[in-house]
Amino acid sequence: MSKYVIIPDSGSDLTKDLRERFDIPEILRGVLYYPDGHSELADIDWETMTPEQFYDSMKGRSALYRTACAPGEEIIEKYERWLKQGYDIISPVLSTALSATYDDCKQVAKDLLAKYPERKITVVDSLRYSTSLALLVAGAAVKRQEGASYDEVVEYLETEKTKIHEIGAMDDLYFLVKKGRISNFKAFFGTKIGLNILADFNEGGLSEPIGKLKGKKDAFDAIVEYMDKIAVNPSEQIIFVAHSNRLDQAKLLADRIKERFNPKELILSDIGVSCGANIGPGMCAVFFKGEPVSKGMEKEKAAMDEIIAKLKEKK
Repeated sequence: MSKYVIIPDSGSDLTKDLRERFDIPEILRGVLYYPDGHSELADIDWETMTPEQFYDSMKGRSALYRTACAPGEEIIEKYERWLKQGYDIISPVLSTALSATYDDCKQVAKDLLAKYPERKITVVDSLRYSTSLALLVAGAAVKRQEGASYDEVVEYLETEKTKIHEIGAMDDLYFLVKKGRISNFKAFFGTKIGLNILADFNEGGLSEPIGKLKGKKDAFDAIVEYMDKIAVNPSEQIIFVAHSNRLDQAKLLADRIKERFNPKELILSDIGVSCGANIGPGMCAVFFKGEPVSKGMEKEKAAMDEIIAKLKEKK
């Protein structure tokens, strides 16, 4: 059996502790453009600022951060380091719906394989981002630890990626205004009534709203009920709860999930800078596995519609 490593990009939000936990030796760092105009490789381990500092800097009318794919030299350096040691590479990266990282990595892989024809590099379009990509990579790492071959792990990534769901609440509506996603009018009244936007992944790998609820209690009630309808064997899963400057909410949601589903493992994490720059503050979500996302999200939307209707009946 050939030796191989799994190398994701920084869009996976896998910090050092998680990379060590799942034996991920390398990560491709994208670029973060700061409000003052300078750029750096993504601070994936929160070494230069804390999550609180990062998300607080995006509040109100403050300037936005921008992101870009990992530079070619970053990809070449990380891939070649392992090729030289006789390792093959599996590289699950940020969804093509959001980034050109997949195409860039494919080109680098093509060039390097001409130099190392005895090796293999498979770049996987995850159709996911942030903590959903972390969950996909974690699952692949567990398969490898269990003795799965290179081809078996590639197959796992391709077949399991569309089974990863998210459901969470976004409450900083003014950030969505700055990103041009909603109007200032909607943000003002949504914030006034405590509106939470709930979303899951669609077939194209984008997060798509499937419901709106007033107040965190109803939002978290809906999240737990949605998991009950969509998750497959949650007690046997590794489940992530991630947040962008909403630690107290994330802890509360994690406790609700532990009590209801008793998962194999529950990991609480911050949404990192690479995806957080576009997600913004105010997100608290759970990431888990179910059946593949349905066509047009018909199943997912119907489940949330039913949940919201029942919550309204109780009032």
